[in-house]
Amino acid sequence: MRRAAKVSILGAAGGIGQPLALLAKQSNHVGHLTLYDIRGTPGVAADLGHISSPAQVAGYLGEDLPKALEGRDVVIIPAGVPRKPGMTRDELFNTNASIVKSLAEACAKHCPNASILVIANPVNSTVPIVAEVFKKAGKYDPRKIFGVTTLDIMRARTFVASVKGASASLTHNKAISPTVIGGHSGPTIVPLLSHLKQFSFTEAEVEALTKRIQYGGDEVVKAKDGSGSATLSMAAAGWEFGEAVIRAQKGEKGITECTYVDIGNGKYFAQRTDLGKDGVEKIHEIGALSAFEQKLLEECNKELAANIKKGVEFVKGH
Repeated sequence: MRRAAKVSILGAAGGIGQPLALLAKQSNHVGHLTLYDIRGTPGVAADLGHISSPAQVAGYLGEDLPKALEGRDVVIIPAGVPRKPGMTRDELFNTNASIVKSLAEACAKHCPNASILVIANPVNSTVPIVAEVFKKAGKYDPRKIFGVTTLDIMRARTFVASVKGASASLTHNKAISPTVIGGHSGPTIVPLLSHLKQFSFTEAEVEALTKRIQYGGDEVVKAKDGSGSATLSMAAAGWEFGEAVIRAQKGEKGITECTYVDIGNGKYFAQRTDLGKDGVEKIHEIGALSAFEQKLLEECNKELAANIKKGVEFVKGH
């Protein structure tokens, strides 16, 4: 059995970063946790350091980013500005693209073999940004760069259970977890409810559930009334995926997650993926789709292509 993982969270003092760091600190799979942000991380690290769990914690600021990255097995990037009411993920692009690019450059230099988990939105574009930075540095391994789309799966799991009157415990049961493919924004999110054989859905239920899964983030942005976006649920989803990556690194078999990855020919797409010691081991076929899902996929592919191109061209132009 491999040693406990060395994990770094970039953007660790933010709305997603702090609860994500708390979950990582409480995990028995983490041996050393480094936190980085432009401010606040020494305090967050001191606070977490009082929790009686195995992981050692250190917080870094500013020019100390290399110290936060050296020797890391996994780097999780929730850094960036959050969405505000009426703002699309794509409108976040100009600010967050620069942040992600600079962090990716540091990762390529100081921990090129780490698995990089990108939460910073818009994920459809920021993952290609990270990939292009690693390509420029000659360090690119497509098996180790992931867009975290787990919140879409988590929402699907929760919303399906609520519609079908399933017990609360089933919302945590991956056996009823729908596959969600495509990307991680509105129309690029394609839930495959037809693959969920435990339940049958009316046409109206499929349409309503699909829309809620696609735009669940808007519910939170509206409910928070200008004070933020989905942070707690995103942290929970981010750690669910992060811990899966760590478990696979340690040699655990049979770990399959939906995640947004390089599928070849300049394309990135979220689908069911087997994880192993070195990252992606196998990308599953999508399988048969209903007519409704096929239409969603066509709409997804158009927008996704533009999102990917935007990320690639950003790196080429900077």
